[in-house]
Amino acid sequence: MTRPPLVALAGWRLPGDHVDAVALAHRAGTDGLQLDLGGPGRGPWLDAPGTVDRLREDCAAHGLQLLAVAGNTLNDIGLTAPSGSRDARRVRDVLVRVLDAARALGAPLAFAPSFRRSAIEDAEDLRRTADVLAWATREAQARGLLLASENALGPAAARALVERVAEPSFRLVLDTYNPVAHGIDVLALIEATHEWIAPQVHLKDGTGGVVDRELLGDGDGGVWETLAALVGHAGAPRALVLENDYRDGDPRRLALDVERARAARLATDPAHPRS
Repeated sequence: MTRPPLVALAGWRLPGDHVDAVALAHRAGTDGLQLDLGGPGRGPWLDAPGTVDRLREDCAAHGLQLLAVAGNTLNDIGLTAPSGSRDARRVRDVLVRVLDAARALGAPLAFAPSFRRSAIEDAEDLRRTADVLAWATREAQARGLLLASENALGPAAARALVERVAEPSFRLVLDTYNPVAHGIDVLALIEATHEWIAPQVHLKDGTGGVVDRELLGDGDGGVWETLAALVGHAGAPRALVLENDYRDGDPRRLALDVERARAARLATDPAHPRS
């Protein structure tokens, strides 16, 4: 019998540091957590001495699963940096740190976002990104991990990225609102790429392309319809990861979103009860 998805939080959308994120995930009654590597302007480094051991111990004590490590600082460097450049070397260094942190934490997934300086704007950006991610996916596979890309590509370009990476351990992160914010038909994206969608899905919502304070399902993102489409094509994911912005520390919004995610986690019915 298929188990229902875990409900988890994205640590970089919570107040405080990595240890605070674990405590908040426990208080919110969630099952797990994705964490970010950190870096300048993004909080403490995840792989700082003693941090990984502390996080493993705290998660074990609270019964939480560490699910993934993100390299959000890549958005400040650029996956598309020219081969051999200083930034290209920095990208590889960050990716190795992300992968090593994920392995050390026992998380099965690592992912590299492609926004801002890493945005894929043209064919050359796609080629360069795919080349870097192909190398990184082989590094991930050697560590027993999946590597995923989170990006704003439409259906055809997303398939082209997968085909160019051409590695069996490569995946795409599905975010329920990013495609909407970029004018992409998310249902068409799922139909085109469902074979490669990572087993952990980001849930967030917004209005007019902006994620502000909307509860899941109250914006224009069609969150529950998106989940239903994913389940129809690929089955239920392993985890639903809340990525609305909770950094203001409002416990009520977080609690309501956790409640909604739990109520709809099988995504068998796109109609979701309002709180």
